[in-house]
Amino acid sequence: MVMANGSGLAFDARSTTKVGFLLLDHFTMIALASSIEPLRMANQLSAEELYSWSLISEDGKSVTASDGLSLAPDMSIENSAEFDLIIVAGGIDITRTFTAKQVSWLTKQSRKGVQLGGICTGAYVLAYAGLLNGYQCSVHWECLTALQETFPKVNCNNKLFSIDKDRMTSSGGSAPMDMFLNMMTKQHGPKLSNAISDMFICDRIRNESDQQRMPMRQFSNVGVCTPKLVDVIELMENNLEEPIELDELATFVDVSRRQIERMFHRHLDCSPSRFYLRLRLERARKLLKQSNMSIVEISMACGFISTPHFSRCYRKHIGVSPRDERKTAWKGEVPDLAVNAESGDAIVYIPHAHDALSQSHTEPSYGSVVV
Repeated sequence: MVMANGSGLAFDARSTTKVGFLLLDHFTMIALASSIEPLRMANQLSAEELYSWSLISEDGKSVTASDGLSLAPDMSIENSAEFDLIIVAGGIDITRTFTAKQVSWLTKQSRKGVQLGGICTGAYVLAYAGLLNGYQCSVHWECLTALQETFPKVNCNNKLFSIDKDRMTSSGGSAPMDMFLNMMTKQHGPKLSNAISDMFICDRIRNESDQQRMPMRQFSNVGVCTPKLVDVIELMENNLEEPIELDELATFVDVSRRQIERMFHRHLDCSPSRFYLRLRLERARKLLKQSNMSIVEISMACGFISTPHFSRCYRKHIGVSPRDERKTAWKGEVPDLAVNAESGDAIVYIPHAHDALSQSHTEPSYGSVVV
């Protein structure tokens, strides 16, 4: 079994680290692949079975990813193996794709001392289970607002990934690869993780200080915006609950009000106030779709002076009322997430890692890194 320490995850480098991936409905395939492929390549390059991995579903039946492809799991949560690390693989519609049974099982694994993590939006489920309270947490930016508002005891951040004591969480896309490569660096040294990065044509291994590229920051990287405009947009993004007046924004970035207005009209074809309102309404829409907050609470969280004012603005710019938006988003049955007891675990060996290692014997890279 794994023991954690204050500096991050701790594994026994002398034995195979067993990783289980709990697949939620509509999980994102790219995040899962970005997690498993570094494990496979670590074995290939070292010519040792450093890692093994298994796919888990609630009932042992196939799980459909967000791209429509289905994966057959190796086991159900009732017939699961002993793991050193369990990763919750989330994806779209995360607030409605997990069950009480999964939450109970994760809680049980935590009590057993298993280290836990989440990829893409998987951290939301761990937060719901109370397993991220007091921990640093990274999650895909689209889910970040809902997680921050719904679980205030979780220390949400905008990093690509976070490794905090016995928890590891990452945003989506290729970020899980960086998280696992950083884990491997701590476990087996930089030579192995750098070699894996080279095999996957990655120019560098990103670390915990790297931030997710939020939607509005992309402008600065394609030559659309000036740095000053990006600074203004970031100030707006970080102050949605208590909007900053335009004159104050101008003072903060050391340009005139008129300059800001010209930059917004030139590069974004709208006024600063309209853009700011759009950001606040986008945040409100996420909360309506992804949280149980009341419409009154959402209007306050998004900086509106009153609920009627919020409703008028929402209807005018989004095309529907907040109430109708929520009805559409939550038209399905919301599952009862009361936690129930689970049955005991069985030990099951799934030879994915062994098979992959055997098949890689003829690769030129086989055994090229000594750990």
